Amino acid sequence: MKRGKSTEAGPSSSEKQENMKMSENPEMLTPHDDDDDADDGITGFVPGPLVPLKEQIEKDKDDESLRRWKEKLLGCVEGDFSGQMEPEVKFHSISIISNDFGEIVTPLPVNENQNGKAMFTLREGSEYRLKLTFTVLHNIVSGLTYINTVWKGGLQVDQSKGMLGTFAPQKEPYIHTLEEETTPSGVLARGTYSAKLKFEDDDRRCHMELKYSFEIKRST
Repeated sequence: MKRGKSTEAGPSSSEKQENMKMSENPEMLTPHDDDDDADDGITGFVPGPLVPLKEQIEKDKDDESLRRWKEKLLGCVEGDFSGQMEPEVKFHSISIISNDFGEIVTPLPVNENQNGKAMFTLREGSEYRLKLTFTVLHNIVSGLTYINTVWKGGLQVDQSKGMLGTFAPQKEPYIHTLEEETTPSGVLARGTYSAKLKFEDDDRRCHMELKYSFEIKRST
């Protein structure tokens, strides 16, 4: 199973100086609005203002080490100078990987004909992973996180959270596999579940919110 490359982006020297100025003046910091998923412990800082990708590349040209670092990080996005500042994460597919059946790939967005149908079926007590394929466009997306919430019979029974990382725009899609999960066991665990998978960055931009359902059956 091939994992995608997670390219992490760091601040330039001028951005570090700006962040130091902001930390010295608390009035310049603007906290995020609270929402249902705000208190997740994943994001813990207020990011600086967005800067167009072309401007980020052209900054600090006289700093040789920063120039080489940016060439390594952003050398593959020379054609993505649209001027759009906000990053865009385009999800291509979601896969479920399990020893029960191997891998099932579902293209995104989900076909309307699949609405109301179980995306996959697992045996109780089995291990599985979700795998994502996505592309980052226009700008660096910082601190991309996920929250996967699961309900059964209208009651929330599970919620998992995690950090995917920081990604630079590139032509080739990223492939990222989430943490391994284990389905519950027992009579009460069997049945149909509904779930919502949500992806946000440090600026609380929601890049995708996927509602799906799955079934847990008796182990044979």
